[in-house]
Amino acid sequence: MKKITILGSTGSIGISTISIIKKHPDLFKIVALVANKNCSVMLEQCKFFSPDWVAMNNEKSADILRIKLKENKIKTQVLSGKKEICALASLKENDYVVSAIVGMAGLLPTLSAIYAGKTILLANKESLITCGSIFMNALSVHHANIVPIDSEHNAIFQVLPQCLQKSLGKVSLKENGIKSIILTGSGGPLYHLQKEDLPFVTPDQTCAHPNWSMGKKISVDSATMINKGLEYIEARWLFNTSDNEIDILIHPQSIIHSMVEYIDGSVLAQLSVPDMKVAISYALAFPKRIISGSNFLNFKKLKSLNFFEPDFTQFPCLKLAIDAFSAGQSAMTVLNAVNEISVSAFLNSKIRFNKIYEINSDILMSSSFLEPTSVEEILEIDKKTRIKTEKKILSLVY
Repeated sequence: MKKITILGSTGSIGISTISIIKKHPDLFKIVALVANKNCSVMLEQCKFFSPDWVAMNNEKSADILRIKLKENKIKTQVLSGKKEICALASLKENDYVVSAIVGMAGLLPTLSAIYAGKTILLANKESLITCGSIFMNALSVHHANIVPIDSEHNAIFQVLPQCLQKSLGKVSLKENGIKSIILTGSGGPLYHLQKEDLPFVTPDQTCAHPNWSMGKKISVDSATMINKGLEYIEARWLFNTSDNEIDILIHPQSIIHSMVEYIDGSVLAQLSVPDMKVAISYALAFPKRIISGSNFLNFKKLKSLNFFEPDFTQFPCLKLAIDAFSAGQSAMTVLNAVNEISVSAFLNSKIRFNKIYEINSDILMSSSFLEPTSVEEILEIDKKTRIKTEKKILSLVY
């Protein structure tokens, strides 16, 4: 039986993970759950699983949860704060850690799990984007393992040779018969809009993804396609690819989740309906497969599968992310931080949609940091960038 801690159990990835674990009580035991402040969902999860530990990032939420658990005679111990979350990520009682906290907040807990030698089921891409070399080196030093949950990286992982699955980021693709990997993306909910329409789209429009059910932040990132750019960065680290070994295609139907092209001309692809439970169940059960609860793909109803090269004038944030990887770790950290703040500002109706790129670009181009050599230096770059971005947003007239 696999013993699991879920970081971000009340978010979309966490809830999907919970739904799969419920179907397989003989295979998985939840040791600890972690969330930000959603007491109501966490309470229901505790009622069902009675985990040993829970941590809430928000102290007030932790206090409320303690009262609710006591009323329901549930003995789960409740902790609060970032330090305690990191402690639960590295518990000796667990074997697997689902890293599904959104944004930079997931960095330190994910690293804590790596330092403890856990198997990480990775959904939090910011850990790799901001700490790529440190992250990958830590995996090796502490004998930790990683299975990606992001649908695109999980798709690639599924069709890689076994030797590469066991040595992510360490070995050459070419030496293992691989010509390139191909990331696919839907183009997001605003793909068919004209550029002149973008200043007027609302947060609700932007979050109404045609294929996927996702959180608000990642929905906006999908609309700007910076999400695909961040996935590009993540793939460069995870699969040890050079810039000529990776490509990006827009695939509006979201059926082919990514592909691997081999040197003999073969292309292996992973296909499924757009449902994160497919990728999560694969990661949970790896190297086996289990029932995910997802619907099955019906080829008889598929009318077409289309692919387009992304237009960087339509999706300038995608180009920003690709260029940031070439510029170095400080640029990637700056871009991640400014994007989190600008997307939050858009979701709170402080800026228009088209301003996301303008702010991201301005802050990235005007920032100059030495290349970081430690997590502390990365956190400092992140902090300074967020402050600078918030000041920039305050100076704008909506």
